[in-house]
Amino acid sequence: MWIQVRGKDSRCRCISSLNCRPLLSTNCCGRTLETLPCPVGVRTVKADDINTALQLLSRLGLTIDDLSGVGSQPLSTAPTFAAYIQQLRLALPDSIVRNYGTYWRVLETLWADRQLDSPTASEIEQLVKAQRSRAVVRANYRGGRGSATNMVSAIRCIYRHAEADGLIEPRDNPAARVPKPRRLPGTRHALTFDQVQDIGRIASTTGNDRELDSLVVRIHIETACRRGGLLGLTIDDLNVDDCLVRLREKGDTERWQPVSPELMSRLVEHVSDRGGVRATNKVLRYRNGSPMGRRRYDYLSERLRDHLPWAAALQVSAHWIRHTTLTFVEREFGYAVARAYAGHSTPGSGSGITLTYVQASLPEVAEALSAITGQPHPLARNLQRAATATTIPPQTEPAPGIV
Repeated sequence: MWIQVRGKDSRCRCISSLNCRPLLSTNCCGRTLETLPCPVGVRTVKADDINTALQLLSRLGLTIDDLSGVGSQPLSTAPTFAAYIQQLRLALPDSIVRNYGTYWRVLETLWADRQLDSPTASEIEQLVKAQRSRAVVRANYRGGRGSATNMVSAIRCIYRHAEADGLIEPRDNPAARVPKPRRLPGTRHALTFDQVQDIGRIASTTGNDRELDSLVVRIHIETACRRGGLLGLTIDDLNVDDCLVRLREKGDTERWQPVSPELMSRLVEHVSDRGGVRATNKVLRYRNGSPMGRRRYDYLSERLRDHLPWAAALQVSAHWIRHTTLTFVEREFGYAVARAYAGHSTPGSGSGITLTYVQASLPEVAEALSAITGQPHPLARNLQRAATATTIPPQTEPAPGIV
């Protein structure tokens, strides 16, 4: 049964009535209407009261249908971006937090109080577009693709862990429906011998700590390591007898990498001259004994670009040295040895079954190193081949400050 109410907008509204005895029936909106007296103890609903209630609903942006659905939809229990990002910072490896930190701070600024299940895919795309427009324009600028790709990856990381924690369903993951920008071919390539020599010369003849910078360049040339592997190098990671250093790099990978006897001697001397084990357990350190930080790379890269126009044009960094060494190893010793030299993970099914049978051994990596440095290594098997292979400078004549 229904009661007809006419509001100030002259529109007819029908409201259900319960526990009332009908007195008069009419038709409105296809429904049976009845003018009802209220039983004893039930307050009479006046038209003005109903109009007031309808106006309040209008101001709240609600309808009567909304009220009838209260309780049918469960309230969201997903955490806010600010709370969940803080949780991820405590749980994930430092390398991941460092890589995504810039983009997570954007979310903490713009969506701090929003729940994870509230953004739509289109909202995320708008956020990525805005981040792309803020990309810094450098000589190697590529339209902000890298910034946009990293933003999508950072958001996907959040939602991937939210799925694992049972906070959202996979079908409700909006980041999964946001595509990454198409990856363009990389611009890094192997440097020439003369360019490598220039880097060694600038590192060892300029700056406020030439010994440290020349060691950094030499380690990258010999090991092709990443920055994280070099910065994480500790005294316990030096195997002096076998001339090996233990590198811990991205993906929690760990490997022993051969270095030349000459470089190992310089590393031991560097530690001894700068405070030994009492100062820090890190191998590379400043004169006061404090461990070298990531900012040293920025300082070194700025000097290279200031003194070498070609380095400024290419935006050369330490990773270019990695490309150079690995290209040389691949050309001289093949793909399997280059893969082991780079410390890449064991090949999976997508890499081809043959690679699981032809993985290079540590002596083969040491043999390639001997070809790079022109110095024998205790683990190298074919010293004659290493001695006759083409050598990457400046290894045959190390830069000043290294020897």
